[in-house]
Amino acid sequence: MPYTAEISRTNPSCFLFLIDQSKSMTEPLAGTTKRKADALSDAMNRLLQTLVLRCVRGEVVLDRFHVGVIGYGSQVAPALGGNLAGRSLVPLSELALAPLRVESRTRKVDDGAGGLVEQTIKFPVWFEPIADGRTPMCAALDLAWQFLTEFLAKYPACYPPMVINLTDGHPTDGNPESHAETVAGLSSNDGGVMLFNVHMSAKVERVIEFPDKEGDLPDDYARQLFRMSSVLPTVMRNTAQREGFPVSETTRGFAYNADLVSVIRFLDIGTRVDAKNLR
Repeated sequence: MPYTAEISRTNPSCFLFLIDQSKSMTEPLAGTTKRKADALSDAMNRLLQTLVLRCVRGEVVLDRFHVGVIGYGSQVAPALGGNLAGRSLVPLSELALAPLRVESRTRKVDDGAGGLVEQTIKFPVWFEPIADGRTPMCAALDLAWQFLTEFLAKYPACYPPMVINLTDGHPTDGNPESHAETVAGLSSNDGGVMLFNVHMSAKVERVIEFPDKEGDLPDDYARQLFRMSSVLPTVMRNTAQREGFPVSETTRGFAYNADLVSVIRFLDIGTRVDAKNLR
């Protein structure tokens, strides 16, 4: 059965995020006053911190995963900053040691007596919000293919890599379907690369998460992104089901008209791996 390989320091897997940085990302995300670019930056930085914390043992960060971020807008390039600038896929231990900065932020937590109190937390920032230029999604997928090809040559027996593309608009450099097929056509000895897509909306419309039928989607672009998205493997399908989604064997890793809650939930489900695979 595929998607059963051990994930360890000697046989890591990887997550690669494709981030739309086009000018339209200056629009507010549905249901908020926050720019899409800012909301996505916060969600990505929170996710990167979560990935690091999932792989901490004692005081050591285990390099079970390598992580990369590709931004596409006025340019198509690796989007991590500081000492990680220009890097394709970075081991988690290196990521943990090299944030751009660590901010102090506040959040409300349960005070144990039915109320809420503000708590100051440390918030590492690896990824800055950018919103400029057009939407060269095809070029971003091609760069993802290059990074993954190099990774798979080094770790051919790895748990299959995952690519998550987050965008708010139509590609401006051609039809992305064939480019997506090329990325999803890559594989390790354990199974095919997973390509998931999240469409972020400025409009308060019905959010569609983890659909299993193309015909139920509202327009041609939604159907195209659905076709570009991989079918959920069993372990992720089980996770989505536990979260209350009505999944089937044809459910795909796709969300349409996503708001901030949906984006965060999608990223969490999409990056969870069964603990029995971790070493």
